[in-house]
Amino acid sequence: MPSPLSRLLKPLFLSTVISISTFFSAAYSQTKDDGNLQYIDPHIGNVGALLEPTRPTTHLPNQMIRMVPVRNDYIDDQISSFPLNVVSHRLGEVFSVKPDNQALTPASWDERMAYDHDLEVSRPWYYSTYLIDKDITVEFAPGKKAGDYKFSFPAKSASKSILFGLYNDGVANLTFTGNNELTGFETYNDDIRVYVYGRFNAKGIAGVVKDNALIKQNAADGKGLKSYITFTADAPDVIEFKYAISYVSPQQAKQNFNNEFADAGFEILKQNAKAIWAKVVGQIETEGGTEAQRRSFYTALYRCNERMVDINEDGHYYSGYDKKIHDSNRPFYVDDWVWDTYLALHPLRTILNPQLESDMLNSYVNQYEQSGWMPTFPVLFGDNPCMNGFHSTIMFLDDYRKGIRGFDINKAYEGVLKNAREATMLPWKNGPKCELDDFYYEKGYFPALKKGEKETVSLVDGFEKRQAVAVTLGGSYDDWAVGQLAGELNKTKDEQLFAKRALNYKNLWNNDKQMFIPKDKDGNWIDIDPKFDGGLGGREFYDENNGWTYLWQVQHDIPGLANLMGGQDKFQNRLDQLFRESLDRSKYQFWAKFPDATGLVGQFSMGNEPSFHIPYLYNFAGAPWKTQKRVRFLLDVWYKDNIFGIPGDEDGGGMSAFVVFSSMGFYPVTPGKPVYTIGSPVFSKVTINLQNGKQFKLVANKCSVINKYIQSAKFNGQILNKPLFTHKQLMAGGTLELEMGPKPNKSWGI
Repeated sequence: MPSPLSRLLKPLFLSTVISISTFFSAAYSQTKDDGNLQYIDPHIGNVGALLEPTRPTTHLPNQMIRMVPVRNDYIDDQISSFPLNVVSHRLGEVFSVKPDNQALTPASWDERMAYDHDLEVSRPWYYSTYLIDKDITVEFAPGKKAGDYKFSFPAKSASKSILFGLYNDGVANLTFTGNNELTGFETYNDDIRVYVYGRFNAKGIAGVVKDNALIKQNAADGKGLKSYITFTADAPDVIEFKYAISYVSPQQAKQNFNNEFADAGFEILKQNAKAIWAKVVGQIETEGGTEAQRRSFYTALYRCNERMVDINEDGHYYSGYDKKIHDSNRPFYVDDWVWDTYLALHPLRTILNPQLESDMLNSYVNQYEQSGWMPTFPVLFGDNPCMNGFHSTIMFLDDYRKGIRGFDINKAYEGVLKNAREATMLPWKNGPKCELDDFYYEKGYFPALKKGEKETVSLVDGFEKRQAVAVTLGGSYDDWAVGQLAGELNKTKDEQLFAKRALNYKNLWNNDKQMFIPKDKDGNWIDIDPKFDGGLGGREFYDENNGWTYLWQVQHDIPGLANLMGGQDKFQNRLDQLFRESLDRSKYQFWAKFPDATGLVGQFSMGNEPSFHIPYLYNFAGAPWKTQKRVRFLLDVWYKDNIFGIPGDEDGGGMSAFVVFSSMGFYPVTPGKPVYTIGSPVFSKVTINLQNGKQFKLVANKCSVINKYIQSAKFNGQILNKPLFTHKQLMAGGTLELEMGPKPNKSWGI
């Protein structure tokens, strides 16, 4: 069959076709010499099940500069623009750029550019696409605080222009000096100036759009700026734009530029980025498994390194927590959504990069000192009020118990204690407590409104509602973590107080319905259908999910939850029912109310973070073989190596960390307890090269798609009859050896 290019272009341009095809083939090709890099495909999950898709982001691990073309999703065959930086995961970009070889008009900035999916090269260290209508190739390579774009125009193109615009509505400035330098700033989130310094490899003529006309001038101030630089016909066919970004100052932007481009061009930047990624994904070596499983695994590992991001610039950083510039030689990390990442991403980092995790915790402590509150969703502009719970408390406990230091634990405890005593628990709200929080402290549950009762507390978000059951359950886990951390620090009084508050989840247990059901302020049960009541996302009572998902939100006291259900056998039966329970309505009706609850298996929702630990609960219910069955099934069904390969909102590493852990064969069910429970590895051998110089190995003999059940196990040569091992054993360089078979051994691990 003819190639896609030969169908697109006329035979007259066959030589051009061959040249472009050769270029993309060389850029895209992956070989065994690339090691684990060959399995990374950033396009996996680029079409969301219902809500947000993944994005094929090009960046260095945990670094500030991130680039992804602005378009709707992978299905969209037009690109609106290319950003100089994605400031925050799902929270915006700065400085749009796009090439053009047509006569410019004010409408050129709004024009969308068609591209060919098959000619798009997306790698963590390199991006390229071919703009079909314009016959222009766009390439990008990332640095830490800098980036490099190359725009390849048609040979002897009569017009070569680069258009600059803004993504934010605030005041901005763009200035061209010397006909090849760009300086300026864009205002992000109303009050943060993001500075840019860049250079072109050729000189051009600059201009702006003003009063709906193109005017030649070198500088512009105001809102909604549209600037351009046009190069003459004798300029190089490849226009290169090197630039750096700063949140500190225009001088720092230029210093960042000099730091990264002193001896580097495009290829050096690209190869350095590739080498860095090779080291990161090479930390976990795998044998066996299918190529599809390796693609899903290593792509997930790549996504686990998108954030948090270090915004320290050459010993200085801007903090959105006190709106000041700080001097520090230590990294300062932002962009973390803890409701998603405390479950698996932070625990994964405690294994792979404890120093990085330590620096992140130190950043949290700094943010507390600067703002007065321990953040929950720290981003560039401060703590983003999002979701519910103070799960950074759990993160601190988990890391401390795993031996991670390098931050002020007493100051950290001060911060989490203040949150637990003085901050509002209301969803999507930051700041001091209100009357509902005082009610929780006194009565031990968050009160819900009766059906038809109007809200009287002004602080409650009109869309997010009270989420009374979800807040109570999440608060119980957070309070448990405060008490446990108090115990680690010998604060006995606090330990006892919060040990009681950790049991608050029991106050909403309805024994008749065998569910967590809301109560009103008078202590009366509210009669609801836990499958479907509570408005959009169930937010009046739950959050993004229904009562079946929140039935299991007691990770900190699994035996206590089992006792509420009547013992281990009934606990196991209830788990079975979860995966088999009908929606009692069409998927159309269900998803119209619960769009976040995707990846359904019965009432189990693989597509939302609160479900991650649930399939592993069989290990605590006397049936580890069912965990092995469920986990393998979920990985196979919902995490395919294609554009639909993420069943819900990935949230910058939350869902990917589940894939990494589960594919390796173990999972941290209860962050805060330095213990892992065993699932069913998809690989016959996993080797984690630990930063302490040791190796943790998991060997699964005879492992295959069919041989997914554990027949027997040994840890360091000693018989292991329980599906658990400790973080200490892992970090000491232990070896877990599993014998796998096609049928379950129902007696192992009980």
